[in-house]
Amino acid sequence: MKKHFKIAVLPGDGIGPEIIDAALRVLDVVAKKYDIKFEFKHGLVGGAAIDERGDPLPEETLKICKESDAILFGAVGGDKWDNLPTDKRPEKGLLRIRKELELFANIRPAKAYTPLLSSSPLKEEIIKGVDLVVLRELTGDVYFGEPRGREVRNGERVGYNTMIYYEHEVRRIAKFAFEMARNRRRKVTSVDKANVLETSSLWREIVNEVHSDYLDVELEHMYVDNCAMQLIRRPKDFDVIVTGNIFGDIISDEAGALTGSLGMLPSASVGERYAFYEPIHGSAPDIAGKGIANPIATILSAAMMLEITCKLPQAARDIENAVEKVLEDGYRTADIWSPGTKKVGTVEMAEEIIKRL
Repeated sequence: MKKHFKIAVLPGDGIGPEIIDAALRVLDVVAKKYDIKFEFKHGLVGGAAIDERGDPLPEETLKICKESDAILFGAVGGDKWDNLPTDKRPEKGLLRIRKELELFANIRPAKAYTPLLSSSPLKEEIIKGVDLVVLRELTGDVYFGEPRGREVRNGERVGYNTMIYYEHEVRRIAKFAFEMARNRRRKVTSVDKANVLETSSLWREIVNEVHSDYLDVELEHMYVDNCAMQLIRRPKDFDVIVTGNIFGDIISDEAGALTGSLGMLPSASVGERYAFYEPIHGSAPDIAGKGIANPIATILSAAMMLEITCKLPQAARDIENAVEKVLEDGYRTADIWSPGTKKVGTVEMAEEIIKRL
C-alpha cells in the first residue's frame, strides 16, 4: 500500500485559507493514525494569484498540481475582482485547472445528517434518509463551448455561448455513473432537456447505449426542470444523478441546500490521472477572517481524497463518523446553529472533530 502522498494545497480567497488549515490539521492526525505521510505543497490560485502574479492560475501553481497525487482546494472569488474582464477573473483559474487536468467527473454527495434535519428548509419526514450523489460532467457544455463572446449586432449588445457535447464525453461520464451506482443503491437518474436541445437528445441516446452494459442498474431519464421539482418533493428517491455541466452546477447546489447548509457539502473532481477535492460553497468574503466559517465541507472533501486517491476508505469513514459524532454532541458553526446547540468557530469545530478521531 502506498504510504507517501504529494498533495497540492490551493487555499485561494476569502475563507479558503481558514477552512484549508482546518482540513490539513485533520489530515495530520489521520497520517499519524495510519502511518502515512502527506507532503503538502502550497500554490496561489484565484484572486490571491491575481494580486501577486497577475494571473488567476500561474504556471508554477499548475506545475505543482501536475506533480501531485491530488489537489486540495479552498475557494476563489470576491467583490474585489468582480469588475475584471471575464478571462481574468479568479474563477477562470478554477476552470483552467479542470480543463488542464482533464477532470471530467464532478462528484457531489448530499447526505442528510440526522442531527441537522431541523436545518433543512424541507419537513423532516421528507429529508430524513436522503443520501444521493450528483455526478456532473465537467469539461464540456456552455462553459467551454466555442464560439462564445459579446459583440454589437444591429446597434444592440449581444452575448452568446455554445452548448456542445462530444460522444466520448457523454459516454465516459455515463459509464462513471453506472459504476458508481453499482456500489450504492443501483439507480441512475440521467438529467437533460432532450425535448428542446439537440445536445440533450444526443446525451440521452448515448446514456441509453451505455446502459446496455449495466442492466443490473435501474435507469430513468428526467428533464432538468422536473428534476429540480422532484428533488424538493421526493429527494429520497434519488441515488446517482448524472447530468451535464451547467445543469449539474445548478442541481448540485439545490441538492446541497436540501441538507441545510452548503457548508456541509464536499466534492471531488476526477479524471484519468488527477483528482481535485473542494467544498462546493464559495469564498464567502463577507465572513473571511472572522473565524466563523464552517470547515466541515472541506474536511469531508479531504475524506473523499483519502478514499478515492489514497485508497484508505476506513480513514475516510473515521472522519465521516467523527463529523457525525460532533453534530450529535451539539456543536455547530454559525451557518447551522440553532437555539440549544453549542456555537463554535472554524478552529473549534476542527478541534472537536480531531478529538473524536
